[in-house]
Amino acid sequence: MASWVLSECGPRPLPRIYPKPRTGHGQAFLSSNSKKIRFFSIPNQGINSSSCLSRGIDTNRNWVLKVSAPLRVQQVEEDNEGGGKTVITNEEDFFDPGAPPPFKVSDIKAAIPKHCWVKDPWRSMSYVARDIGVVFGLAAVAAYFNNWAVWPLYWLAQGTMFWALFVLGHDCGHGSFSSNPKLNSFVGHLLHSSILVPYHGWRISHRTHHQNHGHVENDESWHPLPEKIYKSLDNVTKKLRFTLPFPMLAYPIYLWSRSPGKKGSHYHPDSDLFVPNERKDVITSTVCWTAMVALLAGLSFVMGPVQVLKLYGIPYLGFVMWLDLVTYLHHHGHDEKLPWYRGKEWSYLRGGLTTLDRDYGWINNIHHDIGTHVIHHLFPQIPHYHLIEATEAAKPVLGKYYREPQKSGPLPLYLLGVLLRSMKKDHYVSDTGDIVYYQTDPQLEGAQKP
Repeated sequence: MASWVLSECGPRPLPRIYPKPRTGHGQAFLSSNSKKIRFFSIPNQGINSSSCLSRGIDTNRNWVLKVSAPLRVQQVEEDNEGGGKTVITNEEDFFDPGAPPPFKVSDIKAAIPKHCWVKDPWRSMSYVARDIGVVFGLAAVAAYFNNWAVWPLYWLAQGTMFWALFVLGHDCGHGSFSSNPKLNSFVGHLLHSSILVPYHGWRISHRTHHQNHGHVENDESWHPLPEKIYKSLDNVTKKLRFTLPFPMLAYPIYLWSRSPGKKGSHYHPDSDLFVPNERKDVITSTVCWTAMVALLAGLSFVMGPVQVLKLYGIPYLGFVMWLDLVTYLHHHGHDEKLPWYRGKEWSYLRGGLTTLDRDYGWINNIHHDIGTHVIHHLFPQIPHYHLIEATEAAKPVLGKYYREPQKSGPLPLYLLGVLLRSMKKDHYVSDTGDIVYYQTDPQLEGAQKP
């Protein structure tokens, strides 16, 4: 991209180096400390209008320069010899994440090896067997020792394993678990019902999320609130939504009533989330969910409610926090503001490219590399065990539209800081505009400062 200056003859390229720039009423310049372009009135003196007209340019036209992102200029450097100043533009590192990408979905797909699309049901089932075995093994060890030195470690480990079960059920919902819909449905119900998730209800709404990601109004999961809806919320609701740890416990509420501004329930077959031919699927999942609730109630009579709370209830809360944390961080919390779209500016590709990969250290393998999220969002049919290879193959095509994740230590504790900073500044988006960015509520931000 080149820098431009407006003259009476229209926009002209600005040379990269201007020695000793002069000041005066005939100057239009870019401020290095501002993201705005400032124009000064330029009297029509000494302008050769005939030269402009010879090129078909109307000298009386009001020129408007439209930009989708701020132009960036390096700060002015002193010229030691002449005492003047040199303005040096720096555009090599500038990147507008809201600009249409120079590639298509088909270009990315062509770069991914064909074997990455192959679904191996036996391999998928081996992960199910592994995770279920670990879940029951952890429960047996915790119940055997029944010691308060063991319980906190158990809750952390088991909550993470519940989350791993969810990811495998999530693969079933996408059809990346196997090519057999009946096997996907059976395993998906087994895994999701065991952690109180209505399989089909969530599968359908999650499909809506993938098909509309990045769209302000149509996205389904952790999408931004429009300014009008945000400002209609009472202060208590705002603080609960943007003050930790409350947002990390939102998933069960979302299943029952969705997000502010939207209606419906994942359990009700007549919800706005579903079409009539999905009614039976939703009823089936709700029945399975109810059966799991009944099983937990029965175990409370057999084992005692406190034991069920320790073995299942607290790990369930840990799983909910994992789900909300990961889902949020895959769509928010980047240092460079990511765009959200409306109208003709939105496309499946542009929306998918605003997702983020995250590194979770030791947890990557445990939760089946769900942190490799960009390629998963664009191609949810790829099995989780091929996502890393597919991502590496796609990087040359994606270029700067792929944001390399920060490397984590053994445990991804740094992500808590990312989450906290994002919660303080990513509150709502403007009600107008086809490309919008998150804005901050000054009152809420001030209330959150220590």
